This record gives sequence, structure tokens and C-alpha cells, in this order.
Amino acid sequence: MAVAADADADAIRDFLKKHPPFDRMDPQDLDFLAARLRPLRFADGDAVTDPHAGPAEWLYILREGRIVGEAQGEDERLSGNAWELVPGECFPIGALLDGRPVRNVQRAHGEAVCLAMDRAGFEALRERSRVFEEFCQHRLGGLVEQAQRQVQADAVRDLGGDTSLNIALKEKTLREPLTCAPEAPIRQALEGISREKVGSIVVVDGDRRPLGIFTMKDLMNRVALRDVPLEAEIASVMSRDPVVVTGSAFAFEAAMLMAHNGIHHLCVVDDDGRLEGVISERDLFSLQRVGLVNLTKTVGRATKVSHLATIATDIHQLVSQMMAQGVKVGQITQMITLLNDQIVARVLDLTLPEHPEVEGVDFAWLAFGSQGRHEQTLNTDQDNGILFTVPPGESADAIRKRLLQFADRVNRALDEIGFTLCPAEIMARNPESCLSFDEWKGRFARWIDQGTPEHLLKASIFFDFRAVWGPEGGARDLRAWLMEKAAPNSRFQRQMAENALRNTPPLGGFFRDFRLSGQGEQSNTVDLKLNGVAIFIDAARIWALARKAPATATVDRFEAVAASDSISRNDLAAWTDAYDYIRMLRMRVNQEQAAAGQPLSNRIAPDALNDLDRRILKEAFREARRLQARLAQDYQL
Repeated sequence: MAVAADADADAIRDFLKKHPPFDRMDPQDLDFLAARLRPLRFADGDAVTDPHAGPAEWLYILREGRIVGEAQGEDERLSGNAWELVPGECFPIGALLDGRPVRNVQRAHGEAVCLAMDRAGFEALRERSRVFEEFCQHRLGGLVEQAQRQVQADAVRDLGGDTSLNIALKEKTLREPLTCAPEAPIRQALEGISREKVGSIVVVDGDRRPLGIFTMKDLMNRVALRDVPLEAEIASVMSRDPVVVTGSAFAFEAAMLMAHNGIHHLCVVDDDGRLEGVISERDLFSLQRVGLVNLTKTVGRATKVSHLATIATDIHQLVSQMMAQGVKVGQITQMITLLNDQIVARVLDLTLPEHPEVEGVDFAWLAFGSQGRHEQTLNTDQDNGILFTVPPGESADAIRKRLLQFADRVNRALDEIGFTLCPAEIMARNPESCLSFDEWKGRFARWIDQGTPEHLLKASIFFDFRAVWGPEGGARDLRAWLMEKAAPNSRFQRQMAENALRNTPPLGGFFRDFRLSGQGEQSNTVDLKLNGVAIFIDAARIWALARKAPATATVDRFEAVAASDSISRNDLAAWTDAYDYIRMLRMRVNQEQAAAGQPLSNRIAPDALNDLDRRILKEAFREARRLQARLAQDYQL
């Protein structure tokens, strides 16, 4: 049973300032919250929330101790499937937003102290604090955005030696700023932005000192979504007190300021604080030596396979630059995949003249797995195959025989430049991966109709196929056939779901918040690929097959699900945020390993993470568990 604990408003306020989202709230909103929180002490084993208690009526913020969540009816101490809250986390926000009971019992493990506020206070805080409201609506997304800013700052710091960032801003050509007075109507400001084709307008006083800045993000969040009339003064919707920097500051310093503040524009002022210009993130990075366009040109100009081997280092640097610019992880993986596609295509073009036996054969080079999904990271091996056409009067075996030696040379060449050979031999040089259109159909049909464990495993890799070289029509037709074949087969989908649910998120048992594994130097780690991103990928694939959605990318598959049925967009947004965070963390780990000259690995030690990353990773794994619960519900598993 909960009992009142000692209350100290100043101590409560200081505690809140250490944890998101409270660390970003306006002081007056923080005071409002601190004044309404009531400390409650729970003894070991006390239930803080209960699904049978009716709609949730209290917001809790854990201040001391630990709270362990458990599924209804689950013997927590035996199952080891707990998830744990740590100080600074608040709950049960989802139940409060929906006006429903909580779904799980949350119980004190040891003595715990929670700060509690009733529903009326919760609703009032949402109304007055934009930061708190956005956190409630997009809890994981807000935390991920905060982590992204730190990643951005770290990446900028790592790029500090780049000469394009090591010059003073006054040496760059600054864009003439678009300005207006604070009393100018919003409509006038928007007309100026449209006319000048810029992304922002600076609001200045009579002495040309910046008072605020208005960007397209402000237009969305403060005007469109709040139905503010365009005749209102720009001062009512601008971002006040814009971050400024003098022209003597280095570009590197400006990039750091942008990264730390999560902004894309800076006002450049003179020594008296008068506006001289505006510099954007795009301006800062426009002179970077390694760019996507330059790399693609380098690939296209390569005259030998060996010339392509050095590009891997440039890709690592490009990834660092994109992180420094705050580019989302999904865009980064698409960029990596685009470059890898072009490298594969160039290897094929360079190898083809050496094999006259394949001249005249109509075939396409297929990518499976992460490359097929446009989701490649820095740590990848080969998953590829061939789809060929059998001319009249010839046999598939004869065409295959002509292709296999060529395919072997391509696979070995790709290995030489950094794409390691697939341990499972899922490569074009394997006769089982070099098939005609009818053979691929027969193989896929057998997997769907029989559904053995081996078939299910192969389907999870091969079904994410696409053509990366050669005619695309055959792969497109094969995809359409596969959708028609798999969609009505609920038994196969259920087998796929059952197989996917065997791989669970690594949330720990009763005595820790992560379930650790690994051997040797990788002991006490979690696998971000197998027990992280794979959970989201597998569920999205199954739902896409059931809905005849031709997309191969995981996020695109989630979008197809959202457009087709009853899974809420809020759930899908949370799953996308969780998936993207784990991918971003995996990318960071690989970047750090590459910089240290270590082999790339998908494993990470949670104890090595900072508090924010540990919290987000745990929340991401909880979303993975919720996703699997929905998958199990859909297929009655």
C-alpha cells in the first residue's frame, strides 16, 4: 500500500531537471508540475498500477528504487520476462491519454518512491506545456530526437579537423537574410519566404538585432496545427531568442551549436549584435570533400575492381557527415544501399567482358536481405542471386551452367572489395540461387505450401528481393506473383509469425533490465540485429505479405499496414521510432568500431551506454515486445 513520503518542492524540481522531458520544459511549467506532485512510497511487491482498477487516474514519475512491469497472469519471478522502470521514467501515459485501464501490473521491486499527479493535473500540464504534450503524444520519438542531437554533436566533433569546417564564418559567403518587423503579419512573412525561396525569416527590431526566427517547422507546429490566422503578428509564432554567432566563429563551432540545439539555421551578427546574415546546415556542409555525388562519379569511373576497394573508407566518412547534419538513419541506410548497388553494378560491368560465355543471356542480378530492403548498414555481407530467362529451345540447366562461373567471379570480386562472402552461401554462384523465372516460382511455392523450418528461414531472407542490375521486369513480375500466392495462405503467415516470435527482445529478468548474452569479449552484451531490428523487419514482412503490399523496406511496409487496416498510426509510429533508434545505435557502434580499427559487430554492452541511450534502448525493446504481442494476437499464437 502506498504511503505519503516527505515532499520538498525544491528537491523535486532539481530531480525533474535531470530527466527528459522535464529538462526541456519552461521554468514556469516545471514549477506548475512540481507544486502538484505528491510523493508516495511503495513497499516491496506493492502494485503501483492494476489493470482491474478501472481507467488510469494518476501520472507517476519514479523518483527512487525500481518498478517492474509484468504481463497479466504472468509469474514474474519464474518467467524472467520482466521489464523495468528506473528513476526519471513516467507512466502510464498511454492509458491516461486513452482514458483506459493500464494493460500491465507495475510493481515495486524493493522500496520505491513515486511522484504522483492526478489526471486533472496531467491534462492541465498537457494544455500549458508544448514540450510535455509532444512528449506524451510521441514519447519514444521525443527521446530519439534528443539522442539524435547528441549523435549529431558527437559526429560534428569528430569532423572538426575537416578543412571545410575549420574556417571562420566571415570567410564563407553568407546569404542575405530575409527580415521583417515583429508586428508584421504571418501572411507577409510567408509571402517573403516564398518569393525569395528560402527556409526562414529573421524577426528584427529597429536596430536590426534578431528577436526571433520563423521557419517551416514553426509554420507547421505553431500556425497550421493550431489554426492560427495568417493575419496574426509574426512575433506570436516565431521562435524567440534565436541562437546567434559572430562572423569570427569557426564553421565547426556553428555546426556544434546547431547540433546541440537541434536547429538548422543560425543568425550571424556583428560585434554589436546586429544581424549580418543567416547560415544554414546545408551551407556549412556544402564544401565537404566526400559527397554522395562525388562518390557515385568515382564508382562510375572505376576501370578495375581493385579501384572500388578504397570507397569503403569514403562511405564511412560520408556517414559521419550525414550524422553531423542530423540526417535520419533511414536516409543513411538508403544512401549506403544506393552506393552499394552502384558498386555491385560496376563490378558486374567490369567482369562481364571477361566471360564471353554469358553473352546474350538475359538475366538480372538480385539482392536479398538488407540490400533488398534498401536498409544496408556498414556491417554487411553478400546475399544475392540471379533471375534469368530461358530462350526457346534451351534448358534452364544449360543457361545456369553458363552463368555460374561468371557469378563466382563476381562474388569473389565483391569479397575482395569488402562485401564478405555469405556464410550460408546465399549467393549467385550457388546453383540454388541462380534460377529461371519458373524455377523461382516453384521454389517459393514449395516454401509457402510446405512451410518447414528451413523454408521459413529462407523465406525471411529471399522474400525481400529486388533487381539491382539488369532488366527489372522479371523481378517485378515475380514480386506480383508472390503477393498473390502468399496473401490468401493464412497457414503460411501463421507459421512465419510463430517462427518470428521465437526471437524475443532482450529485456531482462527480475534482477536486471536487459537480458545479456554473448561469449568471450562479447559476453554481457545484446545483439542489436538479431534481437533488435530483426523483430520489426519480420513483423513488417508478414503483414506486408498478408496485405499484398509490394514494398520491401520495413518502414514502407509499416506505412502500407497503416493505410490498410486497424493497427493504429500511433502504434506504428512508435514501432518505427523504436526500429529507427536501434538502427541508429547499431550505426554508431559500427562507426566507433571502424574508427578504432576493430571488426564490425552487431553487439553492444548496455552498461557502456549513457543513461539516455539505456533508457531509449529499453523503451525500444518494450515497443518490440508490444509489436510481437500484436503479431501474436493477429495469428492467435
